[in-house]
Amino acid sequence: MSASEQPQFSEARKAEIASLVSRYPGARSALLPVLHMAQEDFGYLSMDVQKLVAETLGVRLMAVREVVTFYTMFREQPCGKYLMEVCTNASCMLNGANELVAHMCDRLGIRVGETTPDGMFTVTEVECAGACGGAPVVQVNNVYHEKATPESMDALIEKARAEGGAA
Repeated sequence: MSASEQPQFSEARKAEIASLVSRYPGARSALLPVLHMAQEDFGYLSMDVQKLVAETLGVRLMAVREVVTFYTMFREQPCGKYLMEVCTNASCMLNGANELVAHMCDRLGIRVGETTPDGMFTVTEVECAGACGGAPVVQVNNVYHEKATPESMDALIEKARAEGGAA
């Protein structure tokens, strides 16, 4: 899609959204699943994609923005093939999450929120992964890695590179 083209849902996706919306008392109730669909289709939720979601559901753009900016699972920027989300809340922080983030960023040559030049890895911090008993926790493409260490993250990075980026 070129920069001048506006994102559009496919006809199949429009039908899926219509079916989903019909199950709710109001279209806004379908906002979370439609945002997940949009992120799956477009890779991330650019402002144009957020506008598309708002128009599709007949809700204000601000209603979409409130949800997108609240939940960490929604991305407003492109990310690498491996999204590495490090929980830095209290339990994880006390168990070495900040040091783990620094190690991962040093290893990959990026800063928090950046993506490696090869497009493989993005490292972000999240407020709470909800897995305090396994602190520190790193979620990689929705898979939790509890009691993460610099060594375990290095091994994961090396395995991903050895597999040629296969998810």
